Amino acid sequence: MPSYGIDRILKLLPHRYPFLLIDKVEDYAEDGSHLVAIKNVTMNEPFFQGHFPGKPIMPGVLHVEAIAQACGLMCLSATTKDATGGATAYDTILTGIEGARFRRMIIPGDTMRIETTLIMHRTFAGQSMGKAKGVVTIDGKLATEATLSFALIPRKEEA
Repeated sequence: MPSYGIDRILKLLPHRYPFLLIDKVEDYAEDGSHLVAIKNVTMNEPFFQGHFPGKPIMPGVLHVEAIAQACGLMCLSATTKDATGGATAYDTILTGIEGARFRRMIIPGDTMRIETTLIMHRTFAGQSMGKAKGVVTIDGKLATEATLSFALIPRKEEA
């Protein structure tokens, strides 16, 4: 069962604190078809200051963002080589959300288990696109589910 921590996550994703919503990857398929990620939700998250005072609840949009980041890691964890054999750098861009359902609240102290499965991936006219299903569970109980569409684009080097 391959896994990795925050060092590799930071190499693969452009997100940084406070918007990085993945703490570690517990398992992934090297072909980019499946990934399981973990997010430990703590009271220190900046969004809890206003959502909601006295009753902290993780905003649903951030559940979906965590799924999107896990989908990005799923695709970017796959071995991608350029013509010279070197690793190529890509970013995943969210292009659509379908069937998002929020089944339970996520609160401080919860551990989000984010499981993503690739539904479709294709390259058309030089553009790489895909669709994946994401499910968030807390203690084995369904919290959130959504199907996301995305595009893979070459990462631009900073000037």
